[in-house]
Amino acid sequence: MSPTSRQTDLREPAPGEVEQEDTPAVPPRSMGLLRERHDRLRGRITEGSRPAVERQRALGKRTARERLDLLLDEDSFTEIDMYRRHQAADLGMGERRPHTDGVVAGSGTIDGRRVFVYAQDFTIFGGSLGHAHAAKIHKVMDLAIATGAPLIGLNDSGGARIQEGVMSLDGYGGIFRRNVQASGVIPQISVILGPCAGGAAYSPALADFTFMVRDTARMYLTGPDVVEAVSGRRVTHDELGGAEVHGGRSGVATFVHDDEESALEDVRYLLSLLPSNNLEPPPALPPCQATTDHRPAFAEIVPVEPNRPYDIRSVVAELVDDGEFLELQENWAQNVVCALARVDGEVVGLVGNQPMVLAGVLDVAASQKAARFVRFCDAFGIPLVTLVDVPGFLPGPDQEHAGIIRHGAKLLYAYCEASVPRVQVILRKAYGGAYIVMDSRSIGCDLSLAWPTNEIAVMGAQGAVNVIFRKELAAATDPAELAAELVTEYSERLMHPHYAAERGLVDDVIDPAETRAVVARGLAMLRNKRQTPPQRKHGNIPL
Repeated sequence: MSPTSRQTDLREPAPGEVEQEDTPAVPPRSMGLLRERHDRLRGRITEGSRPAVERQRALGKRTARERLDLLLDEDSFTEIDMYRRHQAADLGMGERRPHTDGVVAGSGTIDGRRVFVYAQDFTIFGGSLGHAHAAKIHKVMDLAIATGAPLIGLNDSGGARIQEGVMSLDGYGGIFRRNVQASGVIPQISVILGPCAGGAAYSPALADFTFMVRDTARMYLTGPDVVEAVSGRRVTHDELGGAEVHGGRSGVATFVHDDEESALEDVRYLLSLLPSNNLEPPPALPPCQATTDHRPAFAEIVPVEPNRPYDIRSVVAELVDDGEFLELQENWAQNVVCALARVDGEVVGLVGNQPMVLAGVLDVAASQKAARFVRFCDAFGIPLVTLVDVPGFLPGPDQEHAGIIRHGAKLLYAYCEASVPRVQVILRKAYGGAYIVMDSRSIGCDLSLAWPTNEIAVMGAQGAVNVIFRKELAAATDPAELAAELVTEYSERLMHPHYAAERGLVDDVIDPAETRAVVARGLAMLRNKRQTPPQRKHGNIPL
């Protein structure tokens, strides 16, 4: 071999490593040779290590590049830092320096709109994050913020790269700091398609939306081995941090899907309802005559009797265009429904009490869920429509000890702070502090509408009578008859449909069939609303 040439490394790649060629010590003597070597190297990088790719597919997972192909418009992806390699030398790392360093990063389009993306590559170092890996993500995040484009992260990583020590932790810190800088500026979406352990879990927690795939996605701070060592309890990966856990118990996952294809398709759908940044309006479609729409089905869906349950989703479906809406956190805090949809072509955020679950009361989880959604909509200029049928806050020592006062105040704070157009529709019950919290006129709602079935009061008539007339009832010869008379009198005086309207707390009592039309007209009326926030660094939300 000539001393001025270097032989191609023919050794078998280590597990999870892409087979690479070394960079030549002396450049080829012609452009043709240079191009040939470049094309060969690029091909090896994009194809990856065949054994590693096969192991990935055996786990039911696609490769990073296959995922990007599903997510982005065809031929729209522009990759950056393809040739990046780590510079670590300790613990054998100097002999294993695959290009990309375990993350594919760049930009593409979704339905023609610019997005920035990174996809961790589990076939290289298990997708673990080292200094170079983190630097690529930092670059993409910086570009997304600078250009005002949504950021999407596809997570499939074993966590921090232990061989790089504190540099891995520094890399995570840089990601988290940028997550916070981007918050409320550009939409941030995390998609969990494999493990997301340790510090890696905080970036999805800071994102606006988190998708998880059943059976393959898992997210936790400490794994099953650590849990067993500390507590003696054995748990599986899915029991500890699977998609069902975070979708139904912790509320960390916004959406849960059966497979990668449906998850990535829903990411595309979600983006169609979001603006690219906080300075642009949400993408609108042409009006569809909602302002004159007559929907008799509203009155058929909601029973007149205040204690009969119904599905608030049916009301939402009648209210929005084509009955289509995207519900967030569907399996967590089910007593409140949060969804994105369109009314007369314009994107809106909907919050509604769900009488099918806990009679639609507000509790700790429901308050947290709705508050975060309200704050997101406000940050990105999405008008809010609140559908109210709430008997109050969930009573009991468990809720009080869990901090229902503080958590309920989060929702109160979120609505009070919101400056987007806000329309409230009181369908049936609206009792006590829960009525105030559900975007009442007293906390800044722009337009309050009520059906003739509405009951706005401190509490239900029966409860009010038991409190106000307890002595009279105790002394009565027939307490039940007296109670019935007093309930009727109280209802007629303080709970009739026009009581709040007479006092300016409800703007109009409407025919249920006209709900879609009146809401659409109200939103059109408020479309150019502008509200200047007070001069301050930021408020102190009761976290």
